[in-house]
Amino acid sequence: MKRREFAAALAGAAIVWPFGVRAQKPAMPLVGYLSAAAFSDSPDLLAAFRQGLSEAGYVEGKNVAIEYRWASDDYARLPDLAAELVSRRVAIIAATSTPSALAAKKATTTIPIAFTVGGDAIAAGLVTSFSRPDGNLTGVTRFNVELAPKRLELLHESVPAATVIALLVNPSNPNAESLSRDLQTVAHRLGLRLELQHAKTDGELDGAFAALPLLRAGALMVAPDPFFNARSAQLGALATRYAMPTIYQYRQFVAAGGLMSYGASNTDSHRQLGVYTGRILGGAKPGDLPVQQSTKIELFVNLKTAKALGITIPKSVLLRADEVIQ
Repeated sequence: MKRREFAAALAGAAIVWPFGVRAQKPAMPLVGYLSAAAFSDSPDLLAAFRQGLSEAGYVEGKNVAIEYRWASDDYARLPDLAAELVSRRVAIIAATSTPSALAAKKATTTIPIAFTVGGDAIAAGLVTSFSRPDGNLTGVTRFNVELAPKRLELLHESVPAATVIALLVNPSNPNAESLSRDLQTVAHRLGLRLELQHAKTDGELDGAFAALPLLRAGALMVAPDPFFNARSAQLGALATRYAMPTIYQYRQFVAAGGLMSYGASNTDSHRQLGVYTGRILGGAKPGDLPVQQSTKIELFVNLKTAKALGITIPKSVLLRADEVIQ
């Protein structure tokens, strides 16, 4: 009897055990999202990233989980935030800017990293090749830093009376020095004087604009940077207060009252970042995915602002515009 009871119990366990294992849900892969900006400043970019993830077959909360880390414009926090993601053993880090990508690269050589950056990923030291990136990184570049000379030329073409142009940069940005140097060369060729202004806090931003009349600046160019990207409304208001013709890289600045913008779509590059993140989660190796170069370059002009400033935008510029805001 005892042997029969033991056999029956063992058979029952054999029947129950497979069903118990089958009922357990496999753990979802964990994505680390590393941003130099603040959560409140990035809803459109975050939505674009999630859209790209869904295009690759991943939906947050359904078959993928995401750990978010926001530096809130304090770039010095990025190394620690990247280290936190590594300690969480994420499957991949999605870095949303050059400062974020550099911090992630220093934090790990084994966890895959997908990035979207505004400048040359090779010059920044992120990869050694666009077609066959080495190591654990790949991603998307908008080349907005490299588009800066064209941005200066458009501003000069639209405001030819301005012989002194101010350039606003965030000194904490890794691209700040090379960008300033390249634009000095372009300004010299155009017969312009370029005056450099630094800002990495809200107080410094106000101070930089207050200094423009003292510099006799006739126009302003805002360099690509996550800190500035998060302050389109503030920059638009300051440009209006100081009656300063200003060019940026994204439409959001023009919608906020800026004169012009010229650059690759940040929203589209974040969607592409989501797609690459999903592909790597699906098994693709970063080194096998070429760095994508954003080809969606957009020019926006605010004619209402131009009229308020007493500026007539040349037809040659208006005809190239993707959108003219009346």
